Amino acid sequence: MLYQIIIVFHILLGIGIIGLVLMQQGKGADAGATFGGGASGSVFGAQGSASFLSRTTAIFATLFFITSLGLAALSGYQGKKADILDAPAAEAVKSDVPLTQSAPASSNSVPETEIPAAPAVKVVDPAGSK
Repeated sequence: MLYQIIIVFHILLGIGIIGLVLMQQGKGADAGATFGGGASGSVFGAQGSASFLSRTTAIFATLFFITSLGLAALSGYQGKKADILDAPAAEAVKSDVPLTQSAPASSNSVPETEIPAAPAVKVVDPAGSK
């Protein structure tokens, strides 16, 4: 239940950040404000809205990162430790799979053959002394 609440809050924060970033004016928008932008007539004053929006965006971004870390911690903890090396190498043979008949042990044995000896090697003195 806690996981779903954090996810909903996380999504709302993400949408809020997107909205706040889209409402902020870029640095090049100051020239457009002189031709009827009317920023000085806003509720927060000429510079108040920019600092308010920036501060609110920073708070939302901080909360977004905190919820991201919380979701990562909650999804990583499942109550038991899992290791890839703990998994069996292969599944056990099912009982409904018929086993093949094996041949008698005498026919499976490899006949013993005699391995010939290596030929004798003549030792040569590299210095050529006699």
